[in-house]
Amino acid sequence: DKSTGTVIPAKAGIHYATYLPANSQRPILLKAMNVDEIIQYWIELANADWPVVGHLFDSGDYSYALFFGHLYLEKLLKALVVKVTCKHAPKTHNLIFLAESANLDISDSIRDILIRITGYSIEARYPDDFVSMQKNYTSEYCKREIKDIQEVGEWLKSKLKTKKK
Repeated sequence: DKSTGTVIPAKAGIHYATYLPANSQRPILLKAMNVDEIIQYWIELANADWPVVGHLFDSGDYSYALFFGHLYLEKLLKALVVKVTCKHAPKTHNLIFLAESANLDISDSIRDILIRITGYSIEARYPDDFVSMQKNYTSEYCKREIKDIQEVGEWLKSKLKTKKK
């Protein structure tokens, strides 16, 4: 769809991000990246988000620490989607959908974690009751959740290191 800008594969493994400005018939080439560069892009973004989780936790901003934990896992999952499909990852924040898009065989415990962590993304973006949410996210609760996020993140990174089948 040229009206919103799309990724146009020029040849196998190469993707061009394009943008069609309003009132123009000519798309603008934004960036050419091969699949490995796109995977690395998502990994680097995830690795940049991970220390923010700790900074937010240390400052007592627990709900946003969990939100950044979600971003960390989302970006690792998007790297896996690109690795498996050789296409750009879908524009979604749903961790289960991304795991399924990456053809991951996930255990029930990891599925439960991904569902919980996806919830933090939604709560941070659209808090129904911000004060109540802040009270529920204690230091101990957040510490346990961050431990789960870290373990899932390490598992996802191990999947990124394996050769594509």
